[in-house]
Amino acid sequence: MPELLQRTVLTRHLLRNPSLMIFLGALACVCLAVTILGEGFGIGLISTSFIKTLGKTLCLCMIAIAMDLVWGFCGILSLGHFAFFALGGYMIGMWMMFARTRMIVIEAAQNNVLPPTPVEISEAVGTQIFGVVGGAEIPAIWAFADLFWVQLSFIALVPGLLAYVFGWLAFRSRVNGVYLSILTQAMTLALSLYLLQNDSGLRGNNGLSGLQNIPGLDHVPQSILSIIFFLASGLALAVTYIMASAVVGSKLGNIIRGIRDDEARVRFLGYNVESYKLFIFVLTAVIAAIAGALYYPQAGIINPTELAPIASIYLAVWVAIGGRGRIYGAVIGAAFVSLLSSYFTGGQAPDIPLGFATIIWTDWWLVLLGLSFVVVTIYAPQGLGGLIDKLVTRERG
Repeated sequence: MPELLQRTVLTRHLLRNPSLMIFLGALACVCLAVTILGEGFGIGLISTSFIKTLGKTLCLCMIAIAMDLVWGFCGILSLGHFAFFALGGYMIGMWMMFARTRMIVIEAAQNNVLPPTPVEISEAVGTQIFGVVGGAEIPAIWAFADLFWVQLSFIALVPGLLAYVFGWLAFRSRVNGVYLSILTQAMTLALSLYLLQNDSGLRGNNGLSGLQNIPGLDHVPQSILSIIFFLASGLALAVTYIMASAVVGSKLGNIIRGIRDDEARVRFLGYNVESYKLFIFVLTAVIAAIAGALYYPQAGIINPTELAPIASIYLAVWVAIGGRGRIYGAVIGAAFVSLLSSYFTGGQAPDIPLGFATIIWTDWWLVLLGLSFVVVTIYAPQGLGGLIDKLVTRERG
């Protein structure tokens, strides 16, 4: 009976939100088309590298939804959500790097007269991973790196705990507006600077590499792994979109919109504003971390530069371009900027000679992104999603 009730509620929610049905249908069509056209299971018209780009784009759409929930709907301009995104990548990356290195060490020792002891294996793994930063011992934070399910749980627990502690301190002190944005940026910068140190236990500036090689799946080609991660990213995005739509369409959504528009009035009505803000902050941090855990195995590497505050600023720009306060707008903005960035910075866009100078798009991409943000802000303040709303309204009229 409870399962039937849940299905009925979900069905009613889908029917009341046609935009949700449209998005899920479009996402399913894209996933099917890429699978058919890809190299892994299809006819090979789409390269493996581009499929990885598309998979990473879906992950960026996930964190854009998280940003839209916390900023577009709750009014908290967080400039630190990419820190949670990167932490999710570090958590799964630790297991992937440790497990793969351990497999390599064991395979290399198979021809030895005497099998290696667990201590010798541990020392060899430590040397392989941390020799690049002048170390050989496995740091304490890697204590559970060989346990897949523990590290998998850390993807949500570590960023979620960090978001809870930070949010509880900030919201309890009633820090709002630009001051809260500065604090989130300071948190990101502090974490980034810490991870840059070689004694941080995460290989400093070298970060974690070789993440595209999944432990135990060495026999599976990258063309197939790319499709698997792409479909996993698509499924995660669909679940995130449904959950976000359910949140904003509920009483909770009305409350967080009220906090965004007039926090003092919501507090006067008797609501514990700090608790609602903390819940949304932690929820979106966990969403960002899960997105990061799917993103970095497709990217193949993660280092502390991923936590740089500028990355979180870019995230805010994506949501603003797509149209904050619209879940599909966040997805449109992230996908639009991600794919354009891949085109212009990947060397695919031809240089434009002007005689006195040459426009090299790899150098001018950030300028183009900034101009796009200015144009959208001036001429389409509601973002690309707002333009879609106007077109739909005009057709209905």
